[in-house]
Amino acid sequence: MQITLTNLGKRFNRQWIFRGIDFVLESGEAYAITGPNGSGKSTLLQVVAGALEKNEGTISYKPKGASQPLDPDLIYSTVSFAAPYLELIEELTLTELLAFHFSLKPRLAEHSIESIIDFVGLEAAKNKQIRLFSSGMKQRVKLAQAFFSDVPVLMLDEPTANFDVQGFDLYLRMIETLQNDRLIIIGSNDPKEFSFCKTHLDIMAYKPSTS
Repeated sequence: MQITLTNLGKRFNRQWIFRGIDFVLESGEAYAITGPNGSGKSTLLQVVAGALEKNEGTISYKPKGASQPLDPDLIYSTVSFAAPYLELIEELTLTELLAFHFSLKPRLAEHSIESIIDFVGLEAAKNKQIRLFSSGMKQRVKLAQAFFSDVPVLMLDEPTANFDVQGFDLYLRMIETLQNDRLIIIGSNDPKEFSFCKTHLDIMAYKPSTS
Protein backbone atom coordinates (compact mmCIF):
# COMPACT_ATOMS: atom_id res chain seq x y z
CA MET A 1 0.00 0.00 0.00
CA GLN A 2 1.12 3.53 -0.77
CA ILE A 3 -0.67 6.37 1.01
CA THR A 4 -0.03 9.85 -0.35
CA LEU A 5 -1.02 12.91 1.69
CA THR A 6 -1.19 16.13 -0.34
CA ASN A 7 -1.72 19.50 1.33
CA LEU A 8 -3.68 17.72 4.05
CA GLY A 9 -5.43 19.83 6.65
CA LYS A 10 -7.89 19.32 9.49
CA ARG A 11 -9.60 21.88 11.68
CA PHE A 12 -12.18 21.88 14.45
CA ASN A 13 -14.36 24.98 14.12
CA ARG A 14 -11.81 27.71 13.25
CA GLN A 15 -8.81 26.05 14.89
CA TRP A 16 -6.47 24.23 12.52
CA ILE A 17 -5.08 21.06 14.08
CA PHE A 18 -2.62 20.62 11.22
CA ARG A 19 -2.31 22.05 7.75
CA GLY A 20 -0.21 21.58 4.62
CA ILE A 21 0.98 18.01 5.18
CA ASP A 22 2.68 16.50 2.13
CA PHE A 23 3.90 12.98 2.88
CA VAL A 24 4.15 9.55 1.27
CA LEU A 25 3.92 6.31 3.27
CA GLU A 26 4.96 2.99 1.75
CA SER A 27 4.40 -0.70 2.52
CA GLY A 28 7.26 -2.42 4.31
CA GLU A 29 8.11 0.71 6.28
CA ALA A 30 7.24 1.94 9.79
CA TYR A 31 6.49 5.61 10.40
CA ALA A 32 6.12 7.57 13.63
CA ILE A 33 3.79 10.55 14.03
CA THR A 34 5.30 12.48 16.92
CA GLY A 35 4.35 15.48 19.03
CA PRO A 36 3.29 16.35 22.57
CA ASN A 37 -0.01 15.33 24.13
CA GLY A 38 -2.92 17.14 22.51
CA SER A 39 -0.95 18.13 19.42
CA GLY A 40 -3.15 16.25 16.95
CA LYS A 41 -1.41 12.91 16.46
CA SER A 42 -4.61 10.94 17.05
CA THR A 43 -6.57 13.27 14.80
CA LEU A 44 -4.12 12.76 11.94
CA LEU A 45 -4.21 8.98 12.37
CA GLN A 46 -8.01 8.99 12.29
CA VAL A 47 -8.08 11.20 9.19
CA VAL A 48 -5.66 8.89 7.37
CA ALA A 49 -7.72 5.87 8.48
CA GLY A 50 -10.88 7.45 7.09
CA ALA A 51 -12.56 7.76 10.49
CA LEU A 52 -12.54 11.58 10.40
CA GLU A 53 -13.13 13.89 7.45
CA LYS A 54 -10.30 16.13 6.26
CA ASN A 55 -10.99 19.81 5.65
CA GLU A 56 -8.57 20.33 2.80
CA GLY A 57 -6.14 18.41 0.63
CA THR A 58 -6.29 14.85 -0.63
CA ILE A 59 -5.39 11.33 0.48
CA SER A 60 -4.64 8.67 -2.13
CA TYR A 61 -4.53 4.97 -1.25
CA LYS A 62 -2.82 2.82 -3.87
CA PRO A 63 -2.63 -0.94 -3.20
CA LYS A 64 0.69 -2.60 -3.90
CA GLY A 65 0.88 -3.59 -7.57
CA ALA A 66 -2.33 -1.73 -8.50
CA SER A 67 -2.44 0.78 -11.33
CA GLN A 68 -5.23 2.88 -9.80
CA PRO A 69 -5.91 4.24 -6.29
CA LEU A 70 -8.44 2.48 -4.08
CA ASP A 71 -11.98 3.83 -3.78
CA PRO A 72 -11.94 5.89 -0.54
CA ASP A 73 -15.14 4.14 0.57
CA LEU A 74 -13.17 0.87 0.78
CA ILE A 75 -10.32 2.15 2.95
CA TYR A 76 -11.79 0.56 6.08
CA SER A 77 -11.12 -2.90 4.64
CA THR A 78 -7.38 -2.22 4.32
CA VAL A 79 -6.68 -0.75 7.77
CA SER A 80 -6.49 -2.07 11.31
CA PHE A 81 -6.47 0.51 14.10
CA ALA A 82 -5.57 0.10 17.78
CA ALA A 83 -5.86 2.85 20.37
CA PRO A 84 -6.57 2.97 24.12
CA TYR A 85 -9.69 5.10 23.54
CA LEU A 86 -11.38 2.54 21.25
CA GLU A 87 -14.12 0.57 22.96
CA LEU A 88 -14.51 -3.20 23.14
CA ILE A 89 -17.81 -5.08 23.41
CA GLU A 90 -17.60 -5.77 27.12
CA GLU A 91 -20.46 -8.25 27.33
CA LEU A 92 -18.60 -10.75 25.11
CA THR A 93 -15.96 -13.18 26.27
CA LEU A 94 -12.49 -12.87 24.78
CA THR A 95 -13.08 -15.84 22.48
CA GLU A 96 -16.45 -14.46 21.35
CA LEU A 97 -15.00 -10.99 20.78
CA LEU A 98 -12.16 -12.22 18.58
CA ALA A 99 -14.53 -14.48 16.64
CA PHE A 100 -16.80 -11.50 16.00
CA HIS A 101 -13.91 -9.23 15.01
CA PHE A 102 -12.49 -11.74 12.55
CA SER A 103 -15.92 -12.30 11.02
CA LEU A 104 -15.69 -8.66 9.90
CA LYS A 105 -11.98 -8.48 9.06
CA PRO A 106 -9.86 -11.35 7.71
CA ARG A 107 -7.50 -13.11 10.12
CA LEU A 108 -3.91 -13.97 9.31
CA ALA A 109 -4.33 -17.47 7.91
CA GLU A 110 -1.52 -19.07 9.88
CA HIS A 111 -3.07 -18.08 13.24
CA SER A 112 -6.20 -19.48 14.88
CA ILE A 113 -8.16 -17.62 17.53
CA GLU A 114 -6.73 -20.01 20.12
CA SER A 115 -3.15 -19.34 19.03
CA ILE A 116 -3.78 -15.59 19.07
CA ILE A 117 -5.03 -15.78 22.65
CA ASP A 118 -1.95 -17.78 23.58
CA PHE A 119 0.33 -15.29 21.81
CA VAL A 120 -0.94 -12.36 23.86
CA GLY A 121 -0.84 -14.34 27.13
CA LEU A 122 -4.57 -14.37 27.88
CA GLU A 123 -5.23 -18.14 27.88
CA ALA A 124 -6.62 -18.06 31.42
CA ALA A 125 -9.12 -15.35 30.47
CA LYS A 126 -10.40 -16.72 27.17
CA ASN A 127 -13.87 -17.44 28.57
CA LYS A 128 -14.14 -14.31 30.72
CA GLN A 129 -16.23 -11.31 29.72
CA ILE A 130 -14.19 -8.31 28.57
CA ARG A 131 -15.80 -6.18 31.29
CA LEU A 132 -13.78 -8.15 33.83
CA PHE A 133 -10.44 -7.38 32.16
CA SER A 134 -7.91 -4.89 33.49
CA SER A 135 -6.92 -1.93 31.32
CA GLY A 136 -3.67 -3.70 30.42
CA MET A 137 -5.53 -6.85 29.38
CA LYS A 138 -7.89 -4.80 27.22
CA GLN A 139 -4.93 -3.19 25.51
CA ARG A 140 -3.53 -6.64 24.70
CA VAL A 141 -6.88 -7.49 23.09
CA LYS A 142 -6.88 -4.29 21.03
CA LEU A 143 -3.37 -5.01 19.75
CA ALA A 144 -4.35 -8.61 18.98
CA GLN A 145 -7.29 -7.44 16.87
CA ALA A 146 -5.02 -5.08 14.93
CA PHE A 147 -1.89 -7.18 14.47
CA PHE A 148 -3.64 -10.43 13.55
CA SER A 149 -5.96 -8.87 10.97
CA ASP A 150 -4.82 -9.67 7.44
CA VAL A 151 -4.69 -6.08 6.14
CA PRO A 152 -1.88 -4.05 4.52
CA VAL A 153 -2.02 -1.04 6.87
CA LEU A 154 -1.57 -1.13 10.65
CA MET A 155 -2.18 2.06 12.66
CA LEU A 156 -1.29 2.18 16.34
CA ASP A 157 -2.06 5.12 18.62
CA GLU A 158 -0.15 5.01 21.93
CA PRO A 159 0.19 1.23 21.56
CA THR A 160 1.68 0.53 25.01
CA ALA A 161 -0.74 2.65 27.04
CA ASN A 162 -1.70 0.82 30.27
CA PHE A 163 1.13 -1.71 29.81
CA ASP A 164 3.60 -3.01 32.36
CA VAL A 165 7.05 -4.32 31.40
CA GLN A 166 5.64 -7.67 30.22
CA GLY A 167 3.06 -5.89 28.06
CA PHE A 168 5.72 -3.71 26.49
CA ASP A 169 7.81 -6.79 25.70
CA LEU A 170 4.75 -8.34 24.04
CA TYR A 171 4.34 -5.23 21.87
CA LEU A 172 7.94 -5.42 20.69
CA ARG A 173 7.53 -9.15 19.94
CA MET A 174 4.40 -8.41 17.88
CA ILE A 175 6.27 -5.74 15.92
CA GLU A 176 9.18 -8.09 15.31
CA THR A 177 7.17 -11.12 14.21
CA LEU A 178 3.98 -9.71 12.67
CA GLN A 179 5.07 -6.81 10.46
CA ASN A 180 4.65 -8.98 7.34
CA ASP A 181 5.79 -6.21 4.96
CA ARG A 182 2.88 -4.04 6.05
CA LEU A 183 2.72 -0.27 6.28
CA ILE A 184 2.88 0.61 9.99
CA ILE A 185 2.01 4.06 11.35
CA ILE A 186 2.48 4.81 15.05
CA GLY A 187 1.26 7.90 16.89
CA SER A 188 3.30 8.44 20.04
CA ASN A 189 5.39 10.80 22.14
CA ASP A 190 7.30 7.91 23.73
CA PRO A 191 10.49 7.13 21.76
CA LYS A 192 10.50 3.55 23.07
CA GLU A 193 7.28 2.86 21.16
CA PHE A 194 8.71 3.93 17.80
CA SER A 195 12.45 3.25 18.17
CA PHE A 196 12.33 0.99 15.08
CA CYS A 197 10.70 3.66 12.87
CA LYS A 198 13.15 5.15 10.40
CA THR A 199 10.91 8.05 9.37
CA HIS A 200 9.21 10.53 11.70
CA LEU A 201 6.51 13.10 10.98
CA ASP A 202 6.57 15.85 13.61
CA ILE A 203 3.04 17.19 13.65
CA MET A 204 4.22 20.41 15.29
CA ALA A 205 5.83 21.32 11.96
CA TYR A 206 2.33 21.57 10.45
CA LYS A 207 0.77 23.95 12.95
CA PRO A 208 -0.33 27.19 11.24
CA SER A 209 0.99 30.34 12.87
CA THR A 210 -2.55 31.76 12.83
CA SER A 211 -5.97 30.08 13.01
